[in-house]
Amino acid sequence: MKRRVVVTGLGAVTPVGNTVPEFWNSIRAGKVGIGKITRFDTSNYKVKLAAEVRDFNAKERMDAKAARRMEPFAQYAVAAAFEAYEDAGLDMEKEDAFRAGVIVGSGIGSLEEVERENERIHSKGPSKVNPLMVPLMISNMAAGNISIQLGLKGKCTNVVTACASGTHCIGDAFRAVQYGDADIMLAGGTESCICPTGVAGFTALTALSTTQNPLRASIPFDKDRNGFVLGEGAGIVVLEELEHAENRGAKIYAELTGYGATADAYHITSPAEDGEGAAKAMTLAMKEGGINPFCVDYINAHGTGTHHNDLFETKAIKIALGRAAEKVAINSTKSMTGHLLGAAGGIEFVVCVKSIQDGFIHQTAGTLETDPECDLNYTVGAPIEKELRYVLTNSLGFGGHNAALLLKKYEG
Repeated sequence: MKRRVVVTGLGAVTPVGNTVPEFWNSIRAGKVGIGKITRFDTSNYKVKLAAEVRDFNAKERMDAKAARRMEPFAQYAVAAAFEAYEDAGLDMEKEDAFRAGVIVGSGIGSLEEVERENERIHSKGPSKVNPLMVPLMISNMAAGNISIQLGLKGKCTNVVTACASGTHCIGDAFRAVQYGDADIMLAGGTESCICPTGVAGFTALTALSTTQNPLRASIPFDKDRNGFVLGEGAGIVVLEELEHAENRGAKIYAELTGYGATADAYHITSPAEDGEGAAKAMTLAMKEGGINPFCVDYINAHGTGTHHNDLFETKAIKIALGRAAEKVAINSTKSMTGHLLGAAGGIEFVVCVKSIQDGFIHQTAGTLETDPECDLNYTVGAPIEKELRYVLTNSLGFGGHNAALLLKKYEG
């Protein structure tokens, strides 16, 4: 029998705030966290903008010595994990450490460390490579460092599915709690690759927006959209078995009731043109949650701002929800944060939880006139205030990876 799973803690490091309260206040206000790239000289690059994390000091958020042995993607994850852990009121001295685990993904890991050590090999020789190069670089070190810092000894894994990583991690953590592998799971995603290699690579793929106006660069579903904006940060949540949460008197933000995961089996970068793969993920999440499409009040879309994603995700929503698609409110958090790749699903899950809590659907900032083929309600121009009972969140990754999660207002 499946066990009920609730959300009891939230943590975030983002381009619009380095804690959940800062992040959510910025989202409510429609603040756009996109600006000129400061990490390197972009003179020779077509792309000039990104959504960077600002004013983040790892040594203020964790052990200073440990922080020195982490790249930013891992630092962001650990900082967000500490926030989520403290928000949940957890105390590992009162818990069985083997019943508490971590599933946190990163789509890429540290490209910056690869760049540095590659330069060192060519300039100083292979014997001069940093002895910590590998543990600094590899993407599982976000989950590993969280487990080390918090003393979590249960299942500890790293799902890597590009832009769907964070959502798949939360979905797999949901399963771990549902089926008794753990009572507590910290889950989500993290990313930091605003560096020459990252920007050049996505630019060569023609995936990034070349617009130089920060307020019109990330404009999902807009007729003038021309790509996504690279972002960075982390979103980590605490998932917990309901009875376990109740027994320790935890506050409960929301209930996670459904998870769908599918593959397009179509193309390495483009979503399937018919939208059926993403639609099936949503359908599976709704089926597991025991609802019909008319119950869904709001969808936090993947909504990247690329031509193909927004068009095919719109088709997918129409397939999955049928006539209910005409009424559901949809938005894209990426309009303010840029696209956090492996971390996107993590911070967007936090947005969904806070949206349920506040009865607030943020606007899709920057989007002015929608593409005629993107003809649903994308919350353009102003936010929507209404009670939310069921919320879907979508993530679609390169390689055809689709994930959808269904959240429900907690009602006991």
